[in-house]
Amino acid sequence: MGNRLLPFRQYNEHEVVNMFALDDTYINNSVTGYGSGDAGIFVKVTAANLDLDPVTYGDNSYLGKTDYPFVGNGGANMYPSVTLKIAPTTGINERPLGIALMETAQYDENGQKLLYYPQKAQELQVSLPGKAIPVATRGIFTVTNRAYDGVLSVGQGFAVSNGGNGKITGVSVYTTGLLGIVGSPVLGTVLATGSRGNNGATIADKYSGTYAVIKLGL
Repeated sequence: MGNRLLPFRQYNEHEVVNMFALDDTYINNSVTGYGSGDAGIFVKVTAANLDLDPVTYGDNSYLGKTDYPFVGNGGANMYPSVTLKIAPTTGINERPLGIALMETAQYDENGQKLLYYPQKAQELQVSLPGKAIPVATRGIFTVTNRAYDGVLSVGQGFAVSNGGNGKITGVSVYTTGLLGIVGSPVLGTVLATGSRGNNGATIADKYSGTYAVIKLGL
């Protein structure tokens, strides 16, 4: 699964935004790989026009063939999508909304559309394209090394990475106009770091490598 988060986390539901869907450009094709639609990406708002309808309907190949008789002939069969959109952060000059708590993907590990198996999508904690996903704006989260570039150091801060793809990177300088300090805006604090291995197991740990516990929010 496209997941940059490990299970340990602490957050309040009042700090979670459930208004935005991931832009179609960044949706993962399948749950078997990793991409810009992973859980654990840091996201920014890209579309937020409240003059539009909350949900729009349009042609979408994800529905399959819709122009056959009795299955939407004439364009009547439309795919719904939340109008407000988010996308992965790309650089240090961006202020993220928060961290995505669910992956957005189209197909399961067998190449079957999750659209046809909503229960399985829920079990995999995967959102369908066009659906709003929960974005935590504050809390404590455990992230794998796929979530960050470089090194995260205990007691230091972290900021949006210039490497893009919704990643963060370790920083120690806080930007503030009052003091005139130049640097990357700190999003939070690195609380702990560690590494995962196979521990003698025959099958490799899917999330082997370094990881960190971070506190989002100052």
